[in-house]
Amino acid sequence: MSLTLTDQDRPELRKAIEEMVESGFTGVTMRVHDERGEWVGSAGVRKLGETAKPPSNGHVRIGSNTKTFTATVVLRLVAEGPIALDDPVADHLPGFGLDPRITVRMLLQHTSGVFNFTGEYYDDGTFAPGIPATTAGQEWVDNRFRTYRPEELVRLALSKPARFEPGTDWSYSNTNYVLARLLIEKVTGHSLAEEMRRLILGPLGLSDTVAPETDPEISEPHAHAYYRYEDTGREKTVDVTRQNPSWISTGGDMISTTRDLHTFISALMGGKLLPAPLLAEMCEPHPKVGYGLGVFVQDAGENGGTVITHNGGMAGHAALMYSTPDGSRTLTAALNYVDDAALSMGEAFQKATQRLVKEVFGGGQAGAADAAEAAR
Repeated sequence: MSLTLTDQDRPELRKAIEEMVESGFTGVTMRVHDERGEWVGSAGVRKLGETAKPPSNGHVRIGSNTKTFTATVVLRLVAEGPIALDDPVADHLPGFGLDPRITVRMLLQHTSGVFNFTGEYYDDGTFAPGIPATTAGQEWVDNRFRTYRPEELVRLALSKPARFEPGTDWSYSNTNYVLARLLIEKVTGHSLAEEMRRLILGPLGLSDTVAPETDPEISEPHAHAYYRYEDTGREKTVDVTRQNPSWISTGGDMISTTRDLHTFISALMGGKLLPAPLLAEMCEPHPKVGYGLGVFVQDAGENGGTVITHNGGMAGHAALMYSTPDGSRTLTAALNYVDDAALSMGEAFQKATQRLVKEVFGGGQAGAADAAEAAR
């Protein structure tokens, strides 16, 4: 049984999460498993206007951590045989007019070139908008309970020019993972949520992790998420904890806890979910940005070695998930904050995550102002 350490036992971790709150996050809960046992701490508030801290194992919308769960389901199906990594996706999903060169592997690694339905940022600084929900502002607030079908998101993306020819470059696209969802559902005849329960959630006992599809609710306990926007010249901040997550779909809709995220990433990296050859494929990084199949493969800094990670943000909620390649040391965290169209918390998020990685995996004592590359 792991030992839960008090805050006083790890003052460097306590300081790190307190500095995250000082940088603008409304609340932070972090869980670390390493050779010293388990440490759990929280800072900030559960809800604006109140004093209670975020719950130690509260539910949180995990954003793009969803991609790691989804990629694991796909790779389990590869192991079971109905699909292969180098299958053309169009063979399984013939109704979308997909480029026949796009393979299952390209979806998982973001090398398909398909347009990102949440909008594309180009190298010259221009932005091509996606679905109306992601143009942000009051429009998103007013429509946050609308239902989007996965097929709707895919067809919108495929109506836009591809970023590049399949397999020739790398670009992060939520569309890849909505296609992965449709692929899973086509080859199994079951919903992604059902396959997730069969292959991951059930075997690992992840009772606090769900793929909510269109359900706007999030189970108690949880911290609150906020969105800030301009309305007739005045700034408004609204609680957006309840929202229909179908607008992001499998790009980032799941709900979990720091404990379940630890259990998942530790089991995945420890070889309990995938055969060794497929786990190795998952953690083989693309040379451009170090992205494998549903995970980032990153350098933890001096003496830190390699970490396997995926982070995610989802309209005022965010989650962090890091592990050593063998699953023996993990860091998971739940964040709540006030989001906005300008993504004002982006820089603080990058700096904070880099600080935490160095503290937990790289020998620590890193400055909070260190620059970092975003892990989406």
